Amino acid sequence: MSVPVTTDNKKKIKRGFWTVVTGRTFIVVVLLAAQVGLLLWGFERLGNYIHLGSALAAALMLIYIANSRSDPTVKLTWCFVVALVPVVGIPLYFFIKLDIGHRAVQRSISRCVNETMPYFPIHPKSEEEDVVRAMRDTDPDAASIAVYLRDRAGFPPYRGSDVQYFPLGENKFEAMLRELEAAERFIFMEYFIVSEGRMWDSILEILTRKARAGVEVRFMYDGTNAFSNLPNAYPKQLEARGIKCKVFAPVRPFVSTHYNNRDHRKILVVDGRVAFTGGVNLADEYINEKVRFGHWKDTAIMVRGEAVRSFTLMFLQMWQSSEPAGGCYYEQYLPDPRSIRVDAPGVVIPYGDSPMDNERVGETVYLHLINTAVRYVHIMTPYLILDGETAMALTSAAKRGVDVRIILPHIPDKTYAFWLAKSHYKELLDAGVKLYEYTPGFIHAKVFLQDDRMGVVGTVNLDYRSLYHHFECAALLCGVPALEDIKKDFAQTLAASHRVTREDAAHEKLHVKFFGGLLKIVAPLM
Repeated sequence: MSVPVTTDNKKKIKRGFWTVVTGRTFIVVVLLAAQVGLLLWGFERLGNYIHLGSALAAALMLIYIANSRSDPTVKLTWCFVVALVPVVGIPLYFFIKLDIGHRAVQRSISRCVNETMPYFPIHPKSEEEDVVRAMRDTDPDAASIAVYLRDRAGFPPYRGSDVQYFPLGENKFEAMLRELEAAERFIFMEYFIVSEGRMWDSILEILTRKARAGVEVRFMYDGTNAFSNLPNAYPKQLEARGIKCKVFAPVRPFVSTHYNNRDHRKILVVDGRVAFTGGVNLADEYINEKVRFGHWKDTAIMVRGEAVRSFTLMFLQMWQSSEPAGGCYYEQYLPDPRSIRVDAPGVVIPYGDSPMDNERVGETVYLHLINTAVRYVHIMTPYLILDGETAMALTSAAKRGVDVRIILPHIPDKTYAFWLAKSHYKELLDAGVKLYEYTPGFIHAKVFLQDDRMGVVGTVNLDYRSLYHHFECAALLCGVPALEDIKKDFAQTLAASHRVTREDAAHEKLHVKFFGGLLKIVAPLM
């Protein structure tokens, strides 16, 4: 049935058109396109001169890249780009290398990290050493990664913390609502994706009530939500409810490498006594209220006790990065350790990873778990886009007899990422790595489990974006009872998954092999 084009309809269409054209997102896209066009026009005008020196410049650049301090896979990608299109590749390399447009952000975040470092230790240095010494007696491998996280990344180990594992987003959602209702002093939330629906609406209703009751509520989300999930004026809407709100790296009309570094973390802290992290964002698909890519399998943890301190400080680091120096009294958000200590076995080490420094903390932890495994390494990840080091670690572990199992999605959310993952299948299968695809749908969990003794639950995917470009967080779990729950969940997820065979990989569709191999060349730039 056709709708008649009335005068009112014409006016509505006209208003809608002007709303889009004058909207912030449209203006940003147009201005960015204009800047890119101007750059291309400049290259064309100078084309004769550029072509004369391109061969020499490319040769010099290849030598420079070969001697740079980068992952070999990243070097290979840049060498390919520079050799193929030096006119574009060389300026692009230096544009990314120089971090044009986000030096100020880097300085702000570094300042906040330095401000918070003195607050991370919850006990005197001697007591921290006692924790590490006890770990050395029971598990030297766990002790060595604990020393790395403490001394190189600034994240200390904590006893006196309890961990609850959630095998589904629905389980985390129920616990979140309970803890939010119990908040008395403050609520800190930092999430990558926020979308209106049952999940977020339920949380927002509690946050609004708590803010009006005098609880300090701070909410931070990534700027990419402005493109599809939330309106540009959403922070003002939250402020009207009494909720302090910030957008990390909102997209503005200028070309910058800053947009490449997203805040991919998921953190909820309530009163400094309980914290949540994991893969679950604030949208209905994460709790299977909305069907996207079949059944959505995600995981999370809730931490009580001393280890909450690190999550509180990680949140404040990001929040304060847009504030003046010295503007936060961190200690007011850090409860007396004696009031939050939980009598629980094991050690918990929450940690973050930043693209602003030279420490690939997330990858270092993952590599340590793979390289020190004796019996098994079990992994759940939505993406498998590996650099040379991680691929070598996985294949070497399998070759020395470690049971390496990786569960991936059967229904992907990103086709290109699925093709890239499949480009690694043959190499991994030939080495003895066991690969599985979660038949009911999509795996979004980021879980590592090793030898019943160590595990990781957090936001860090096995891809270049997470390991190199994003702000991430996770918790290393050493000897905690929740590891048994993770083990049971992995077994149940495995039972619902299809094991990928060499025959499957060999008979993969031709276009998947072609595009997967092609994308693999430029994977570090994606």
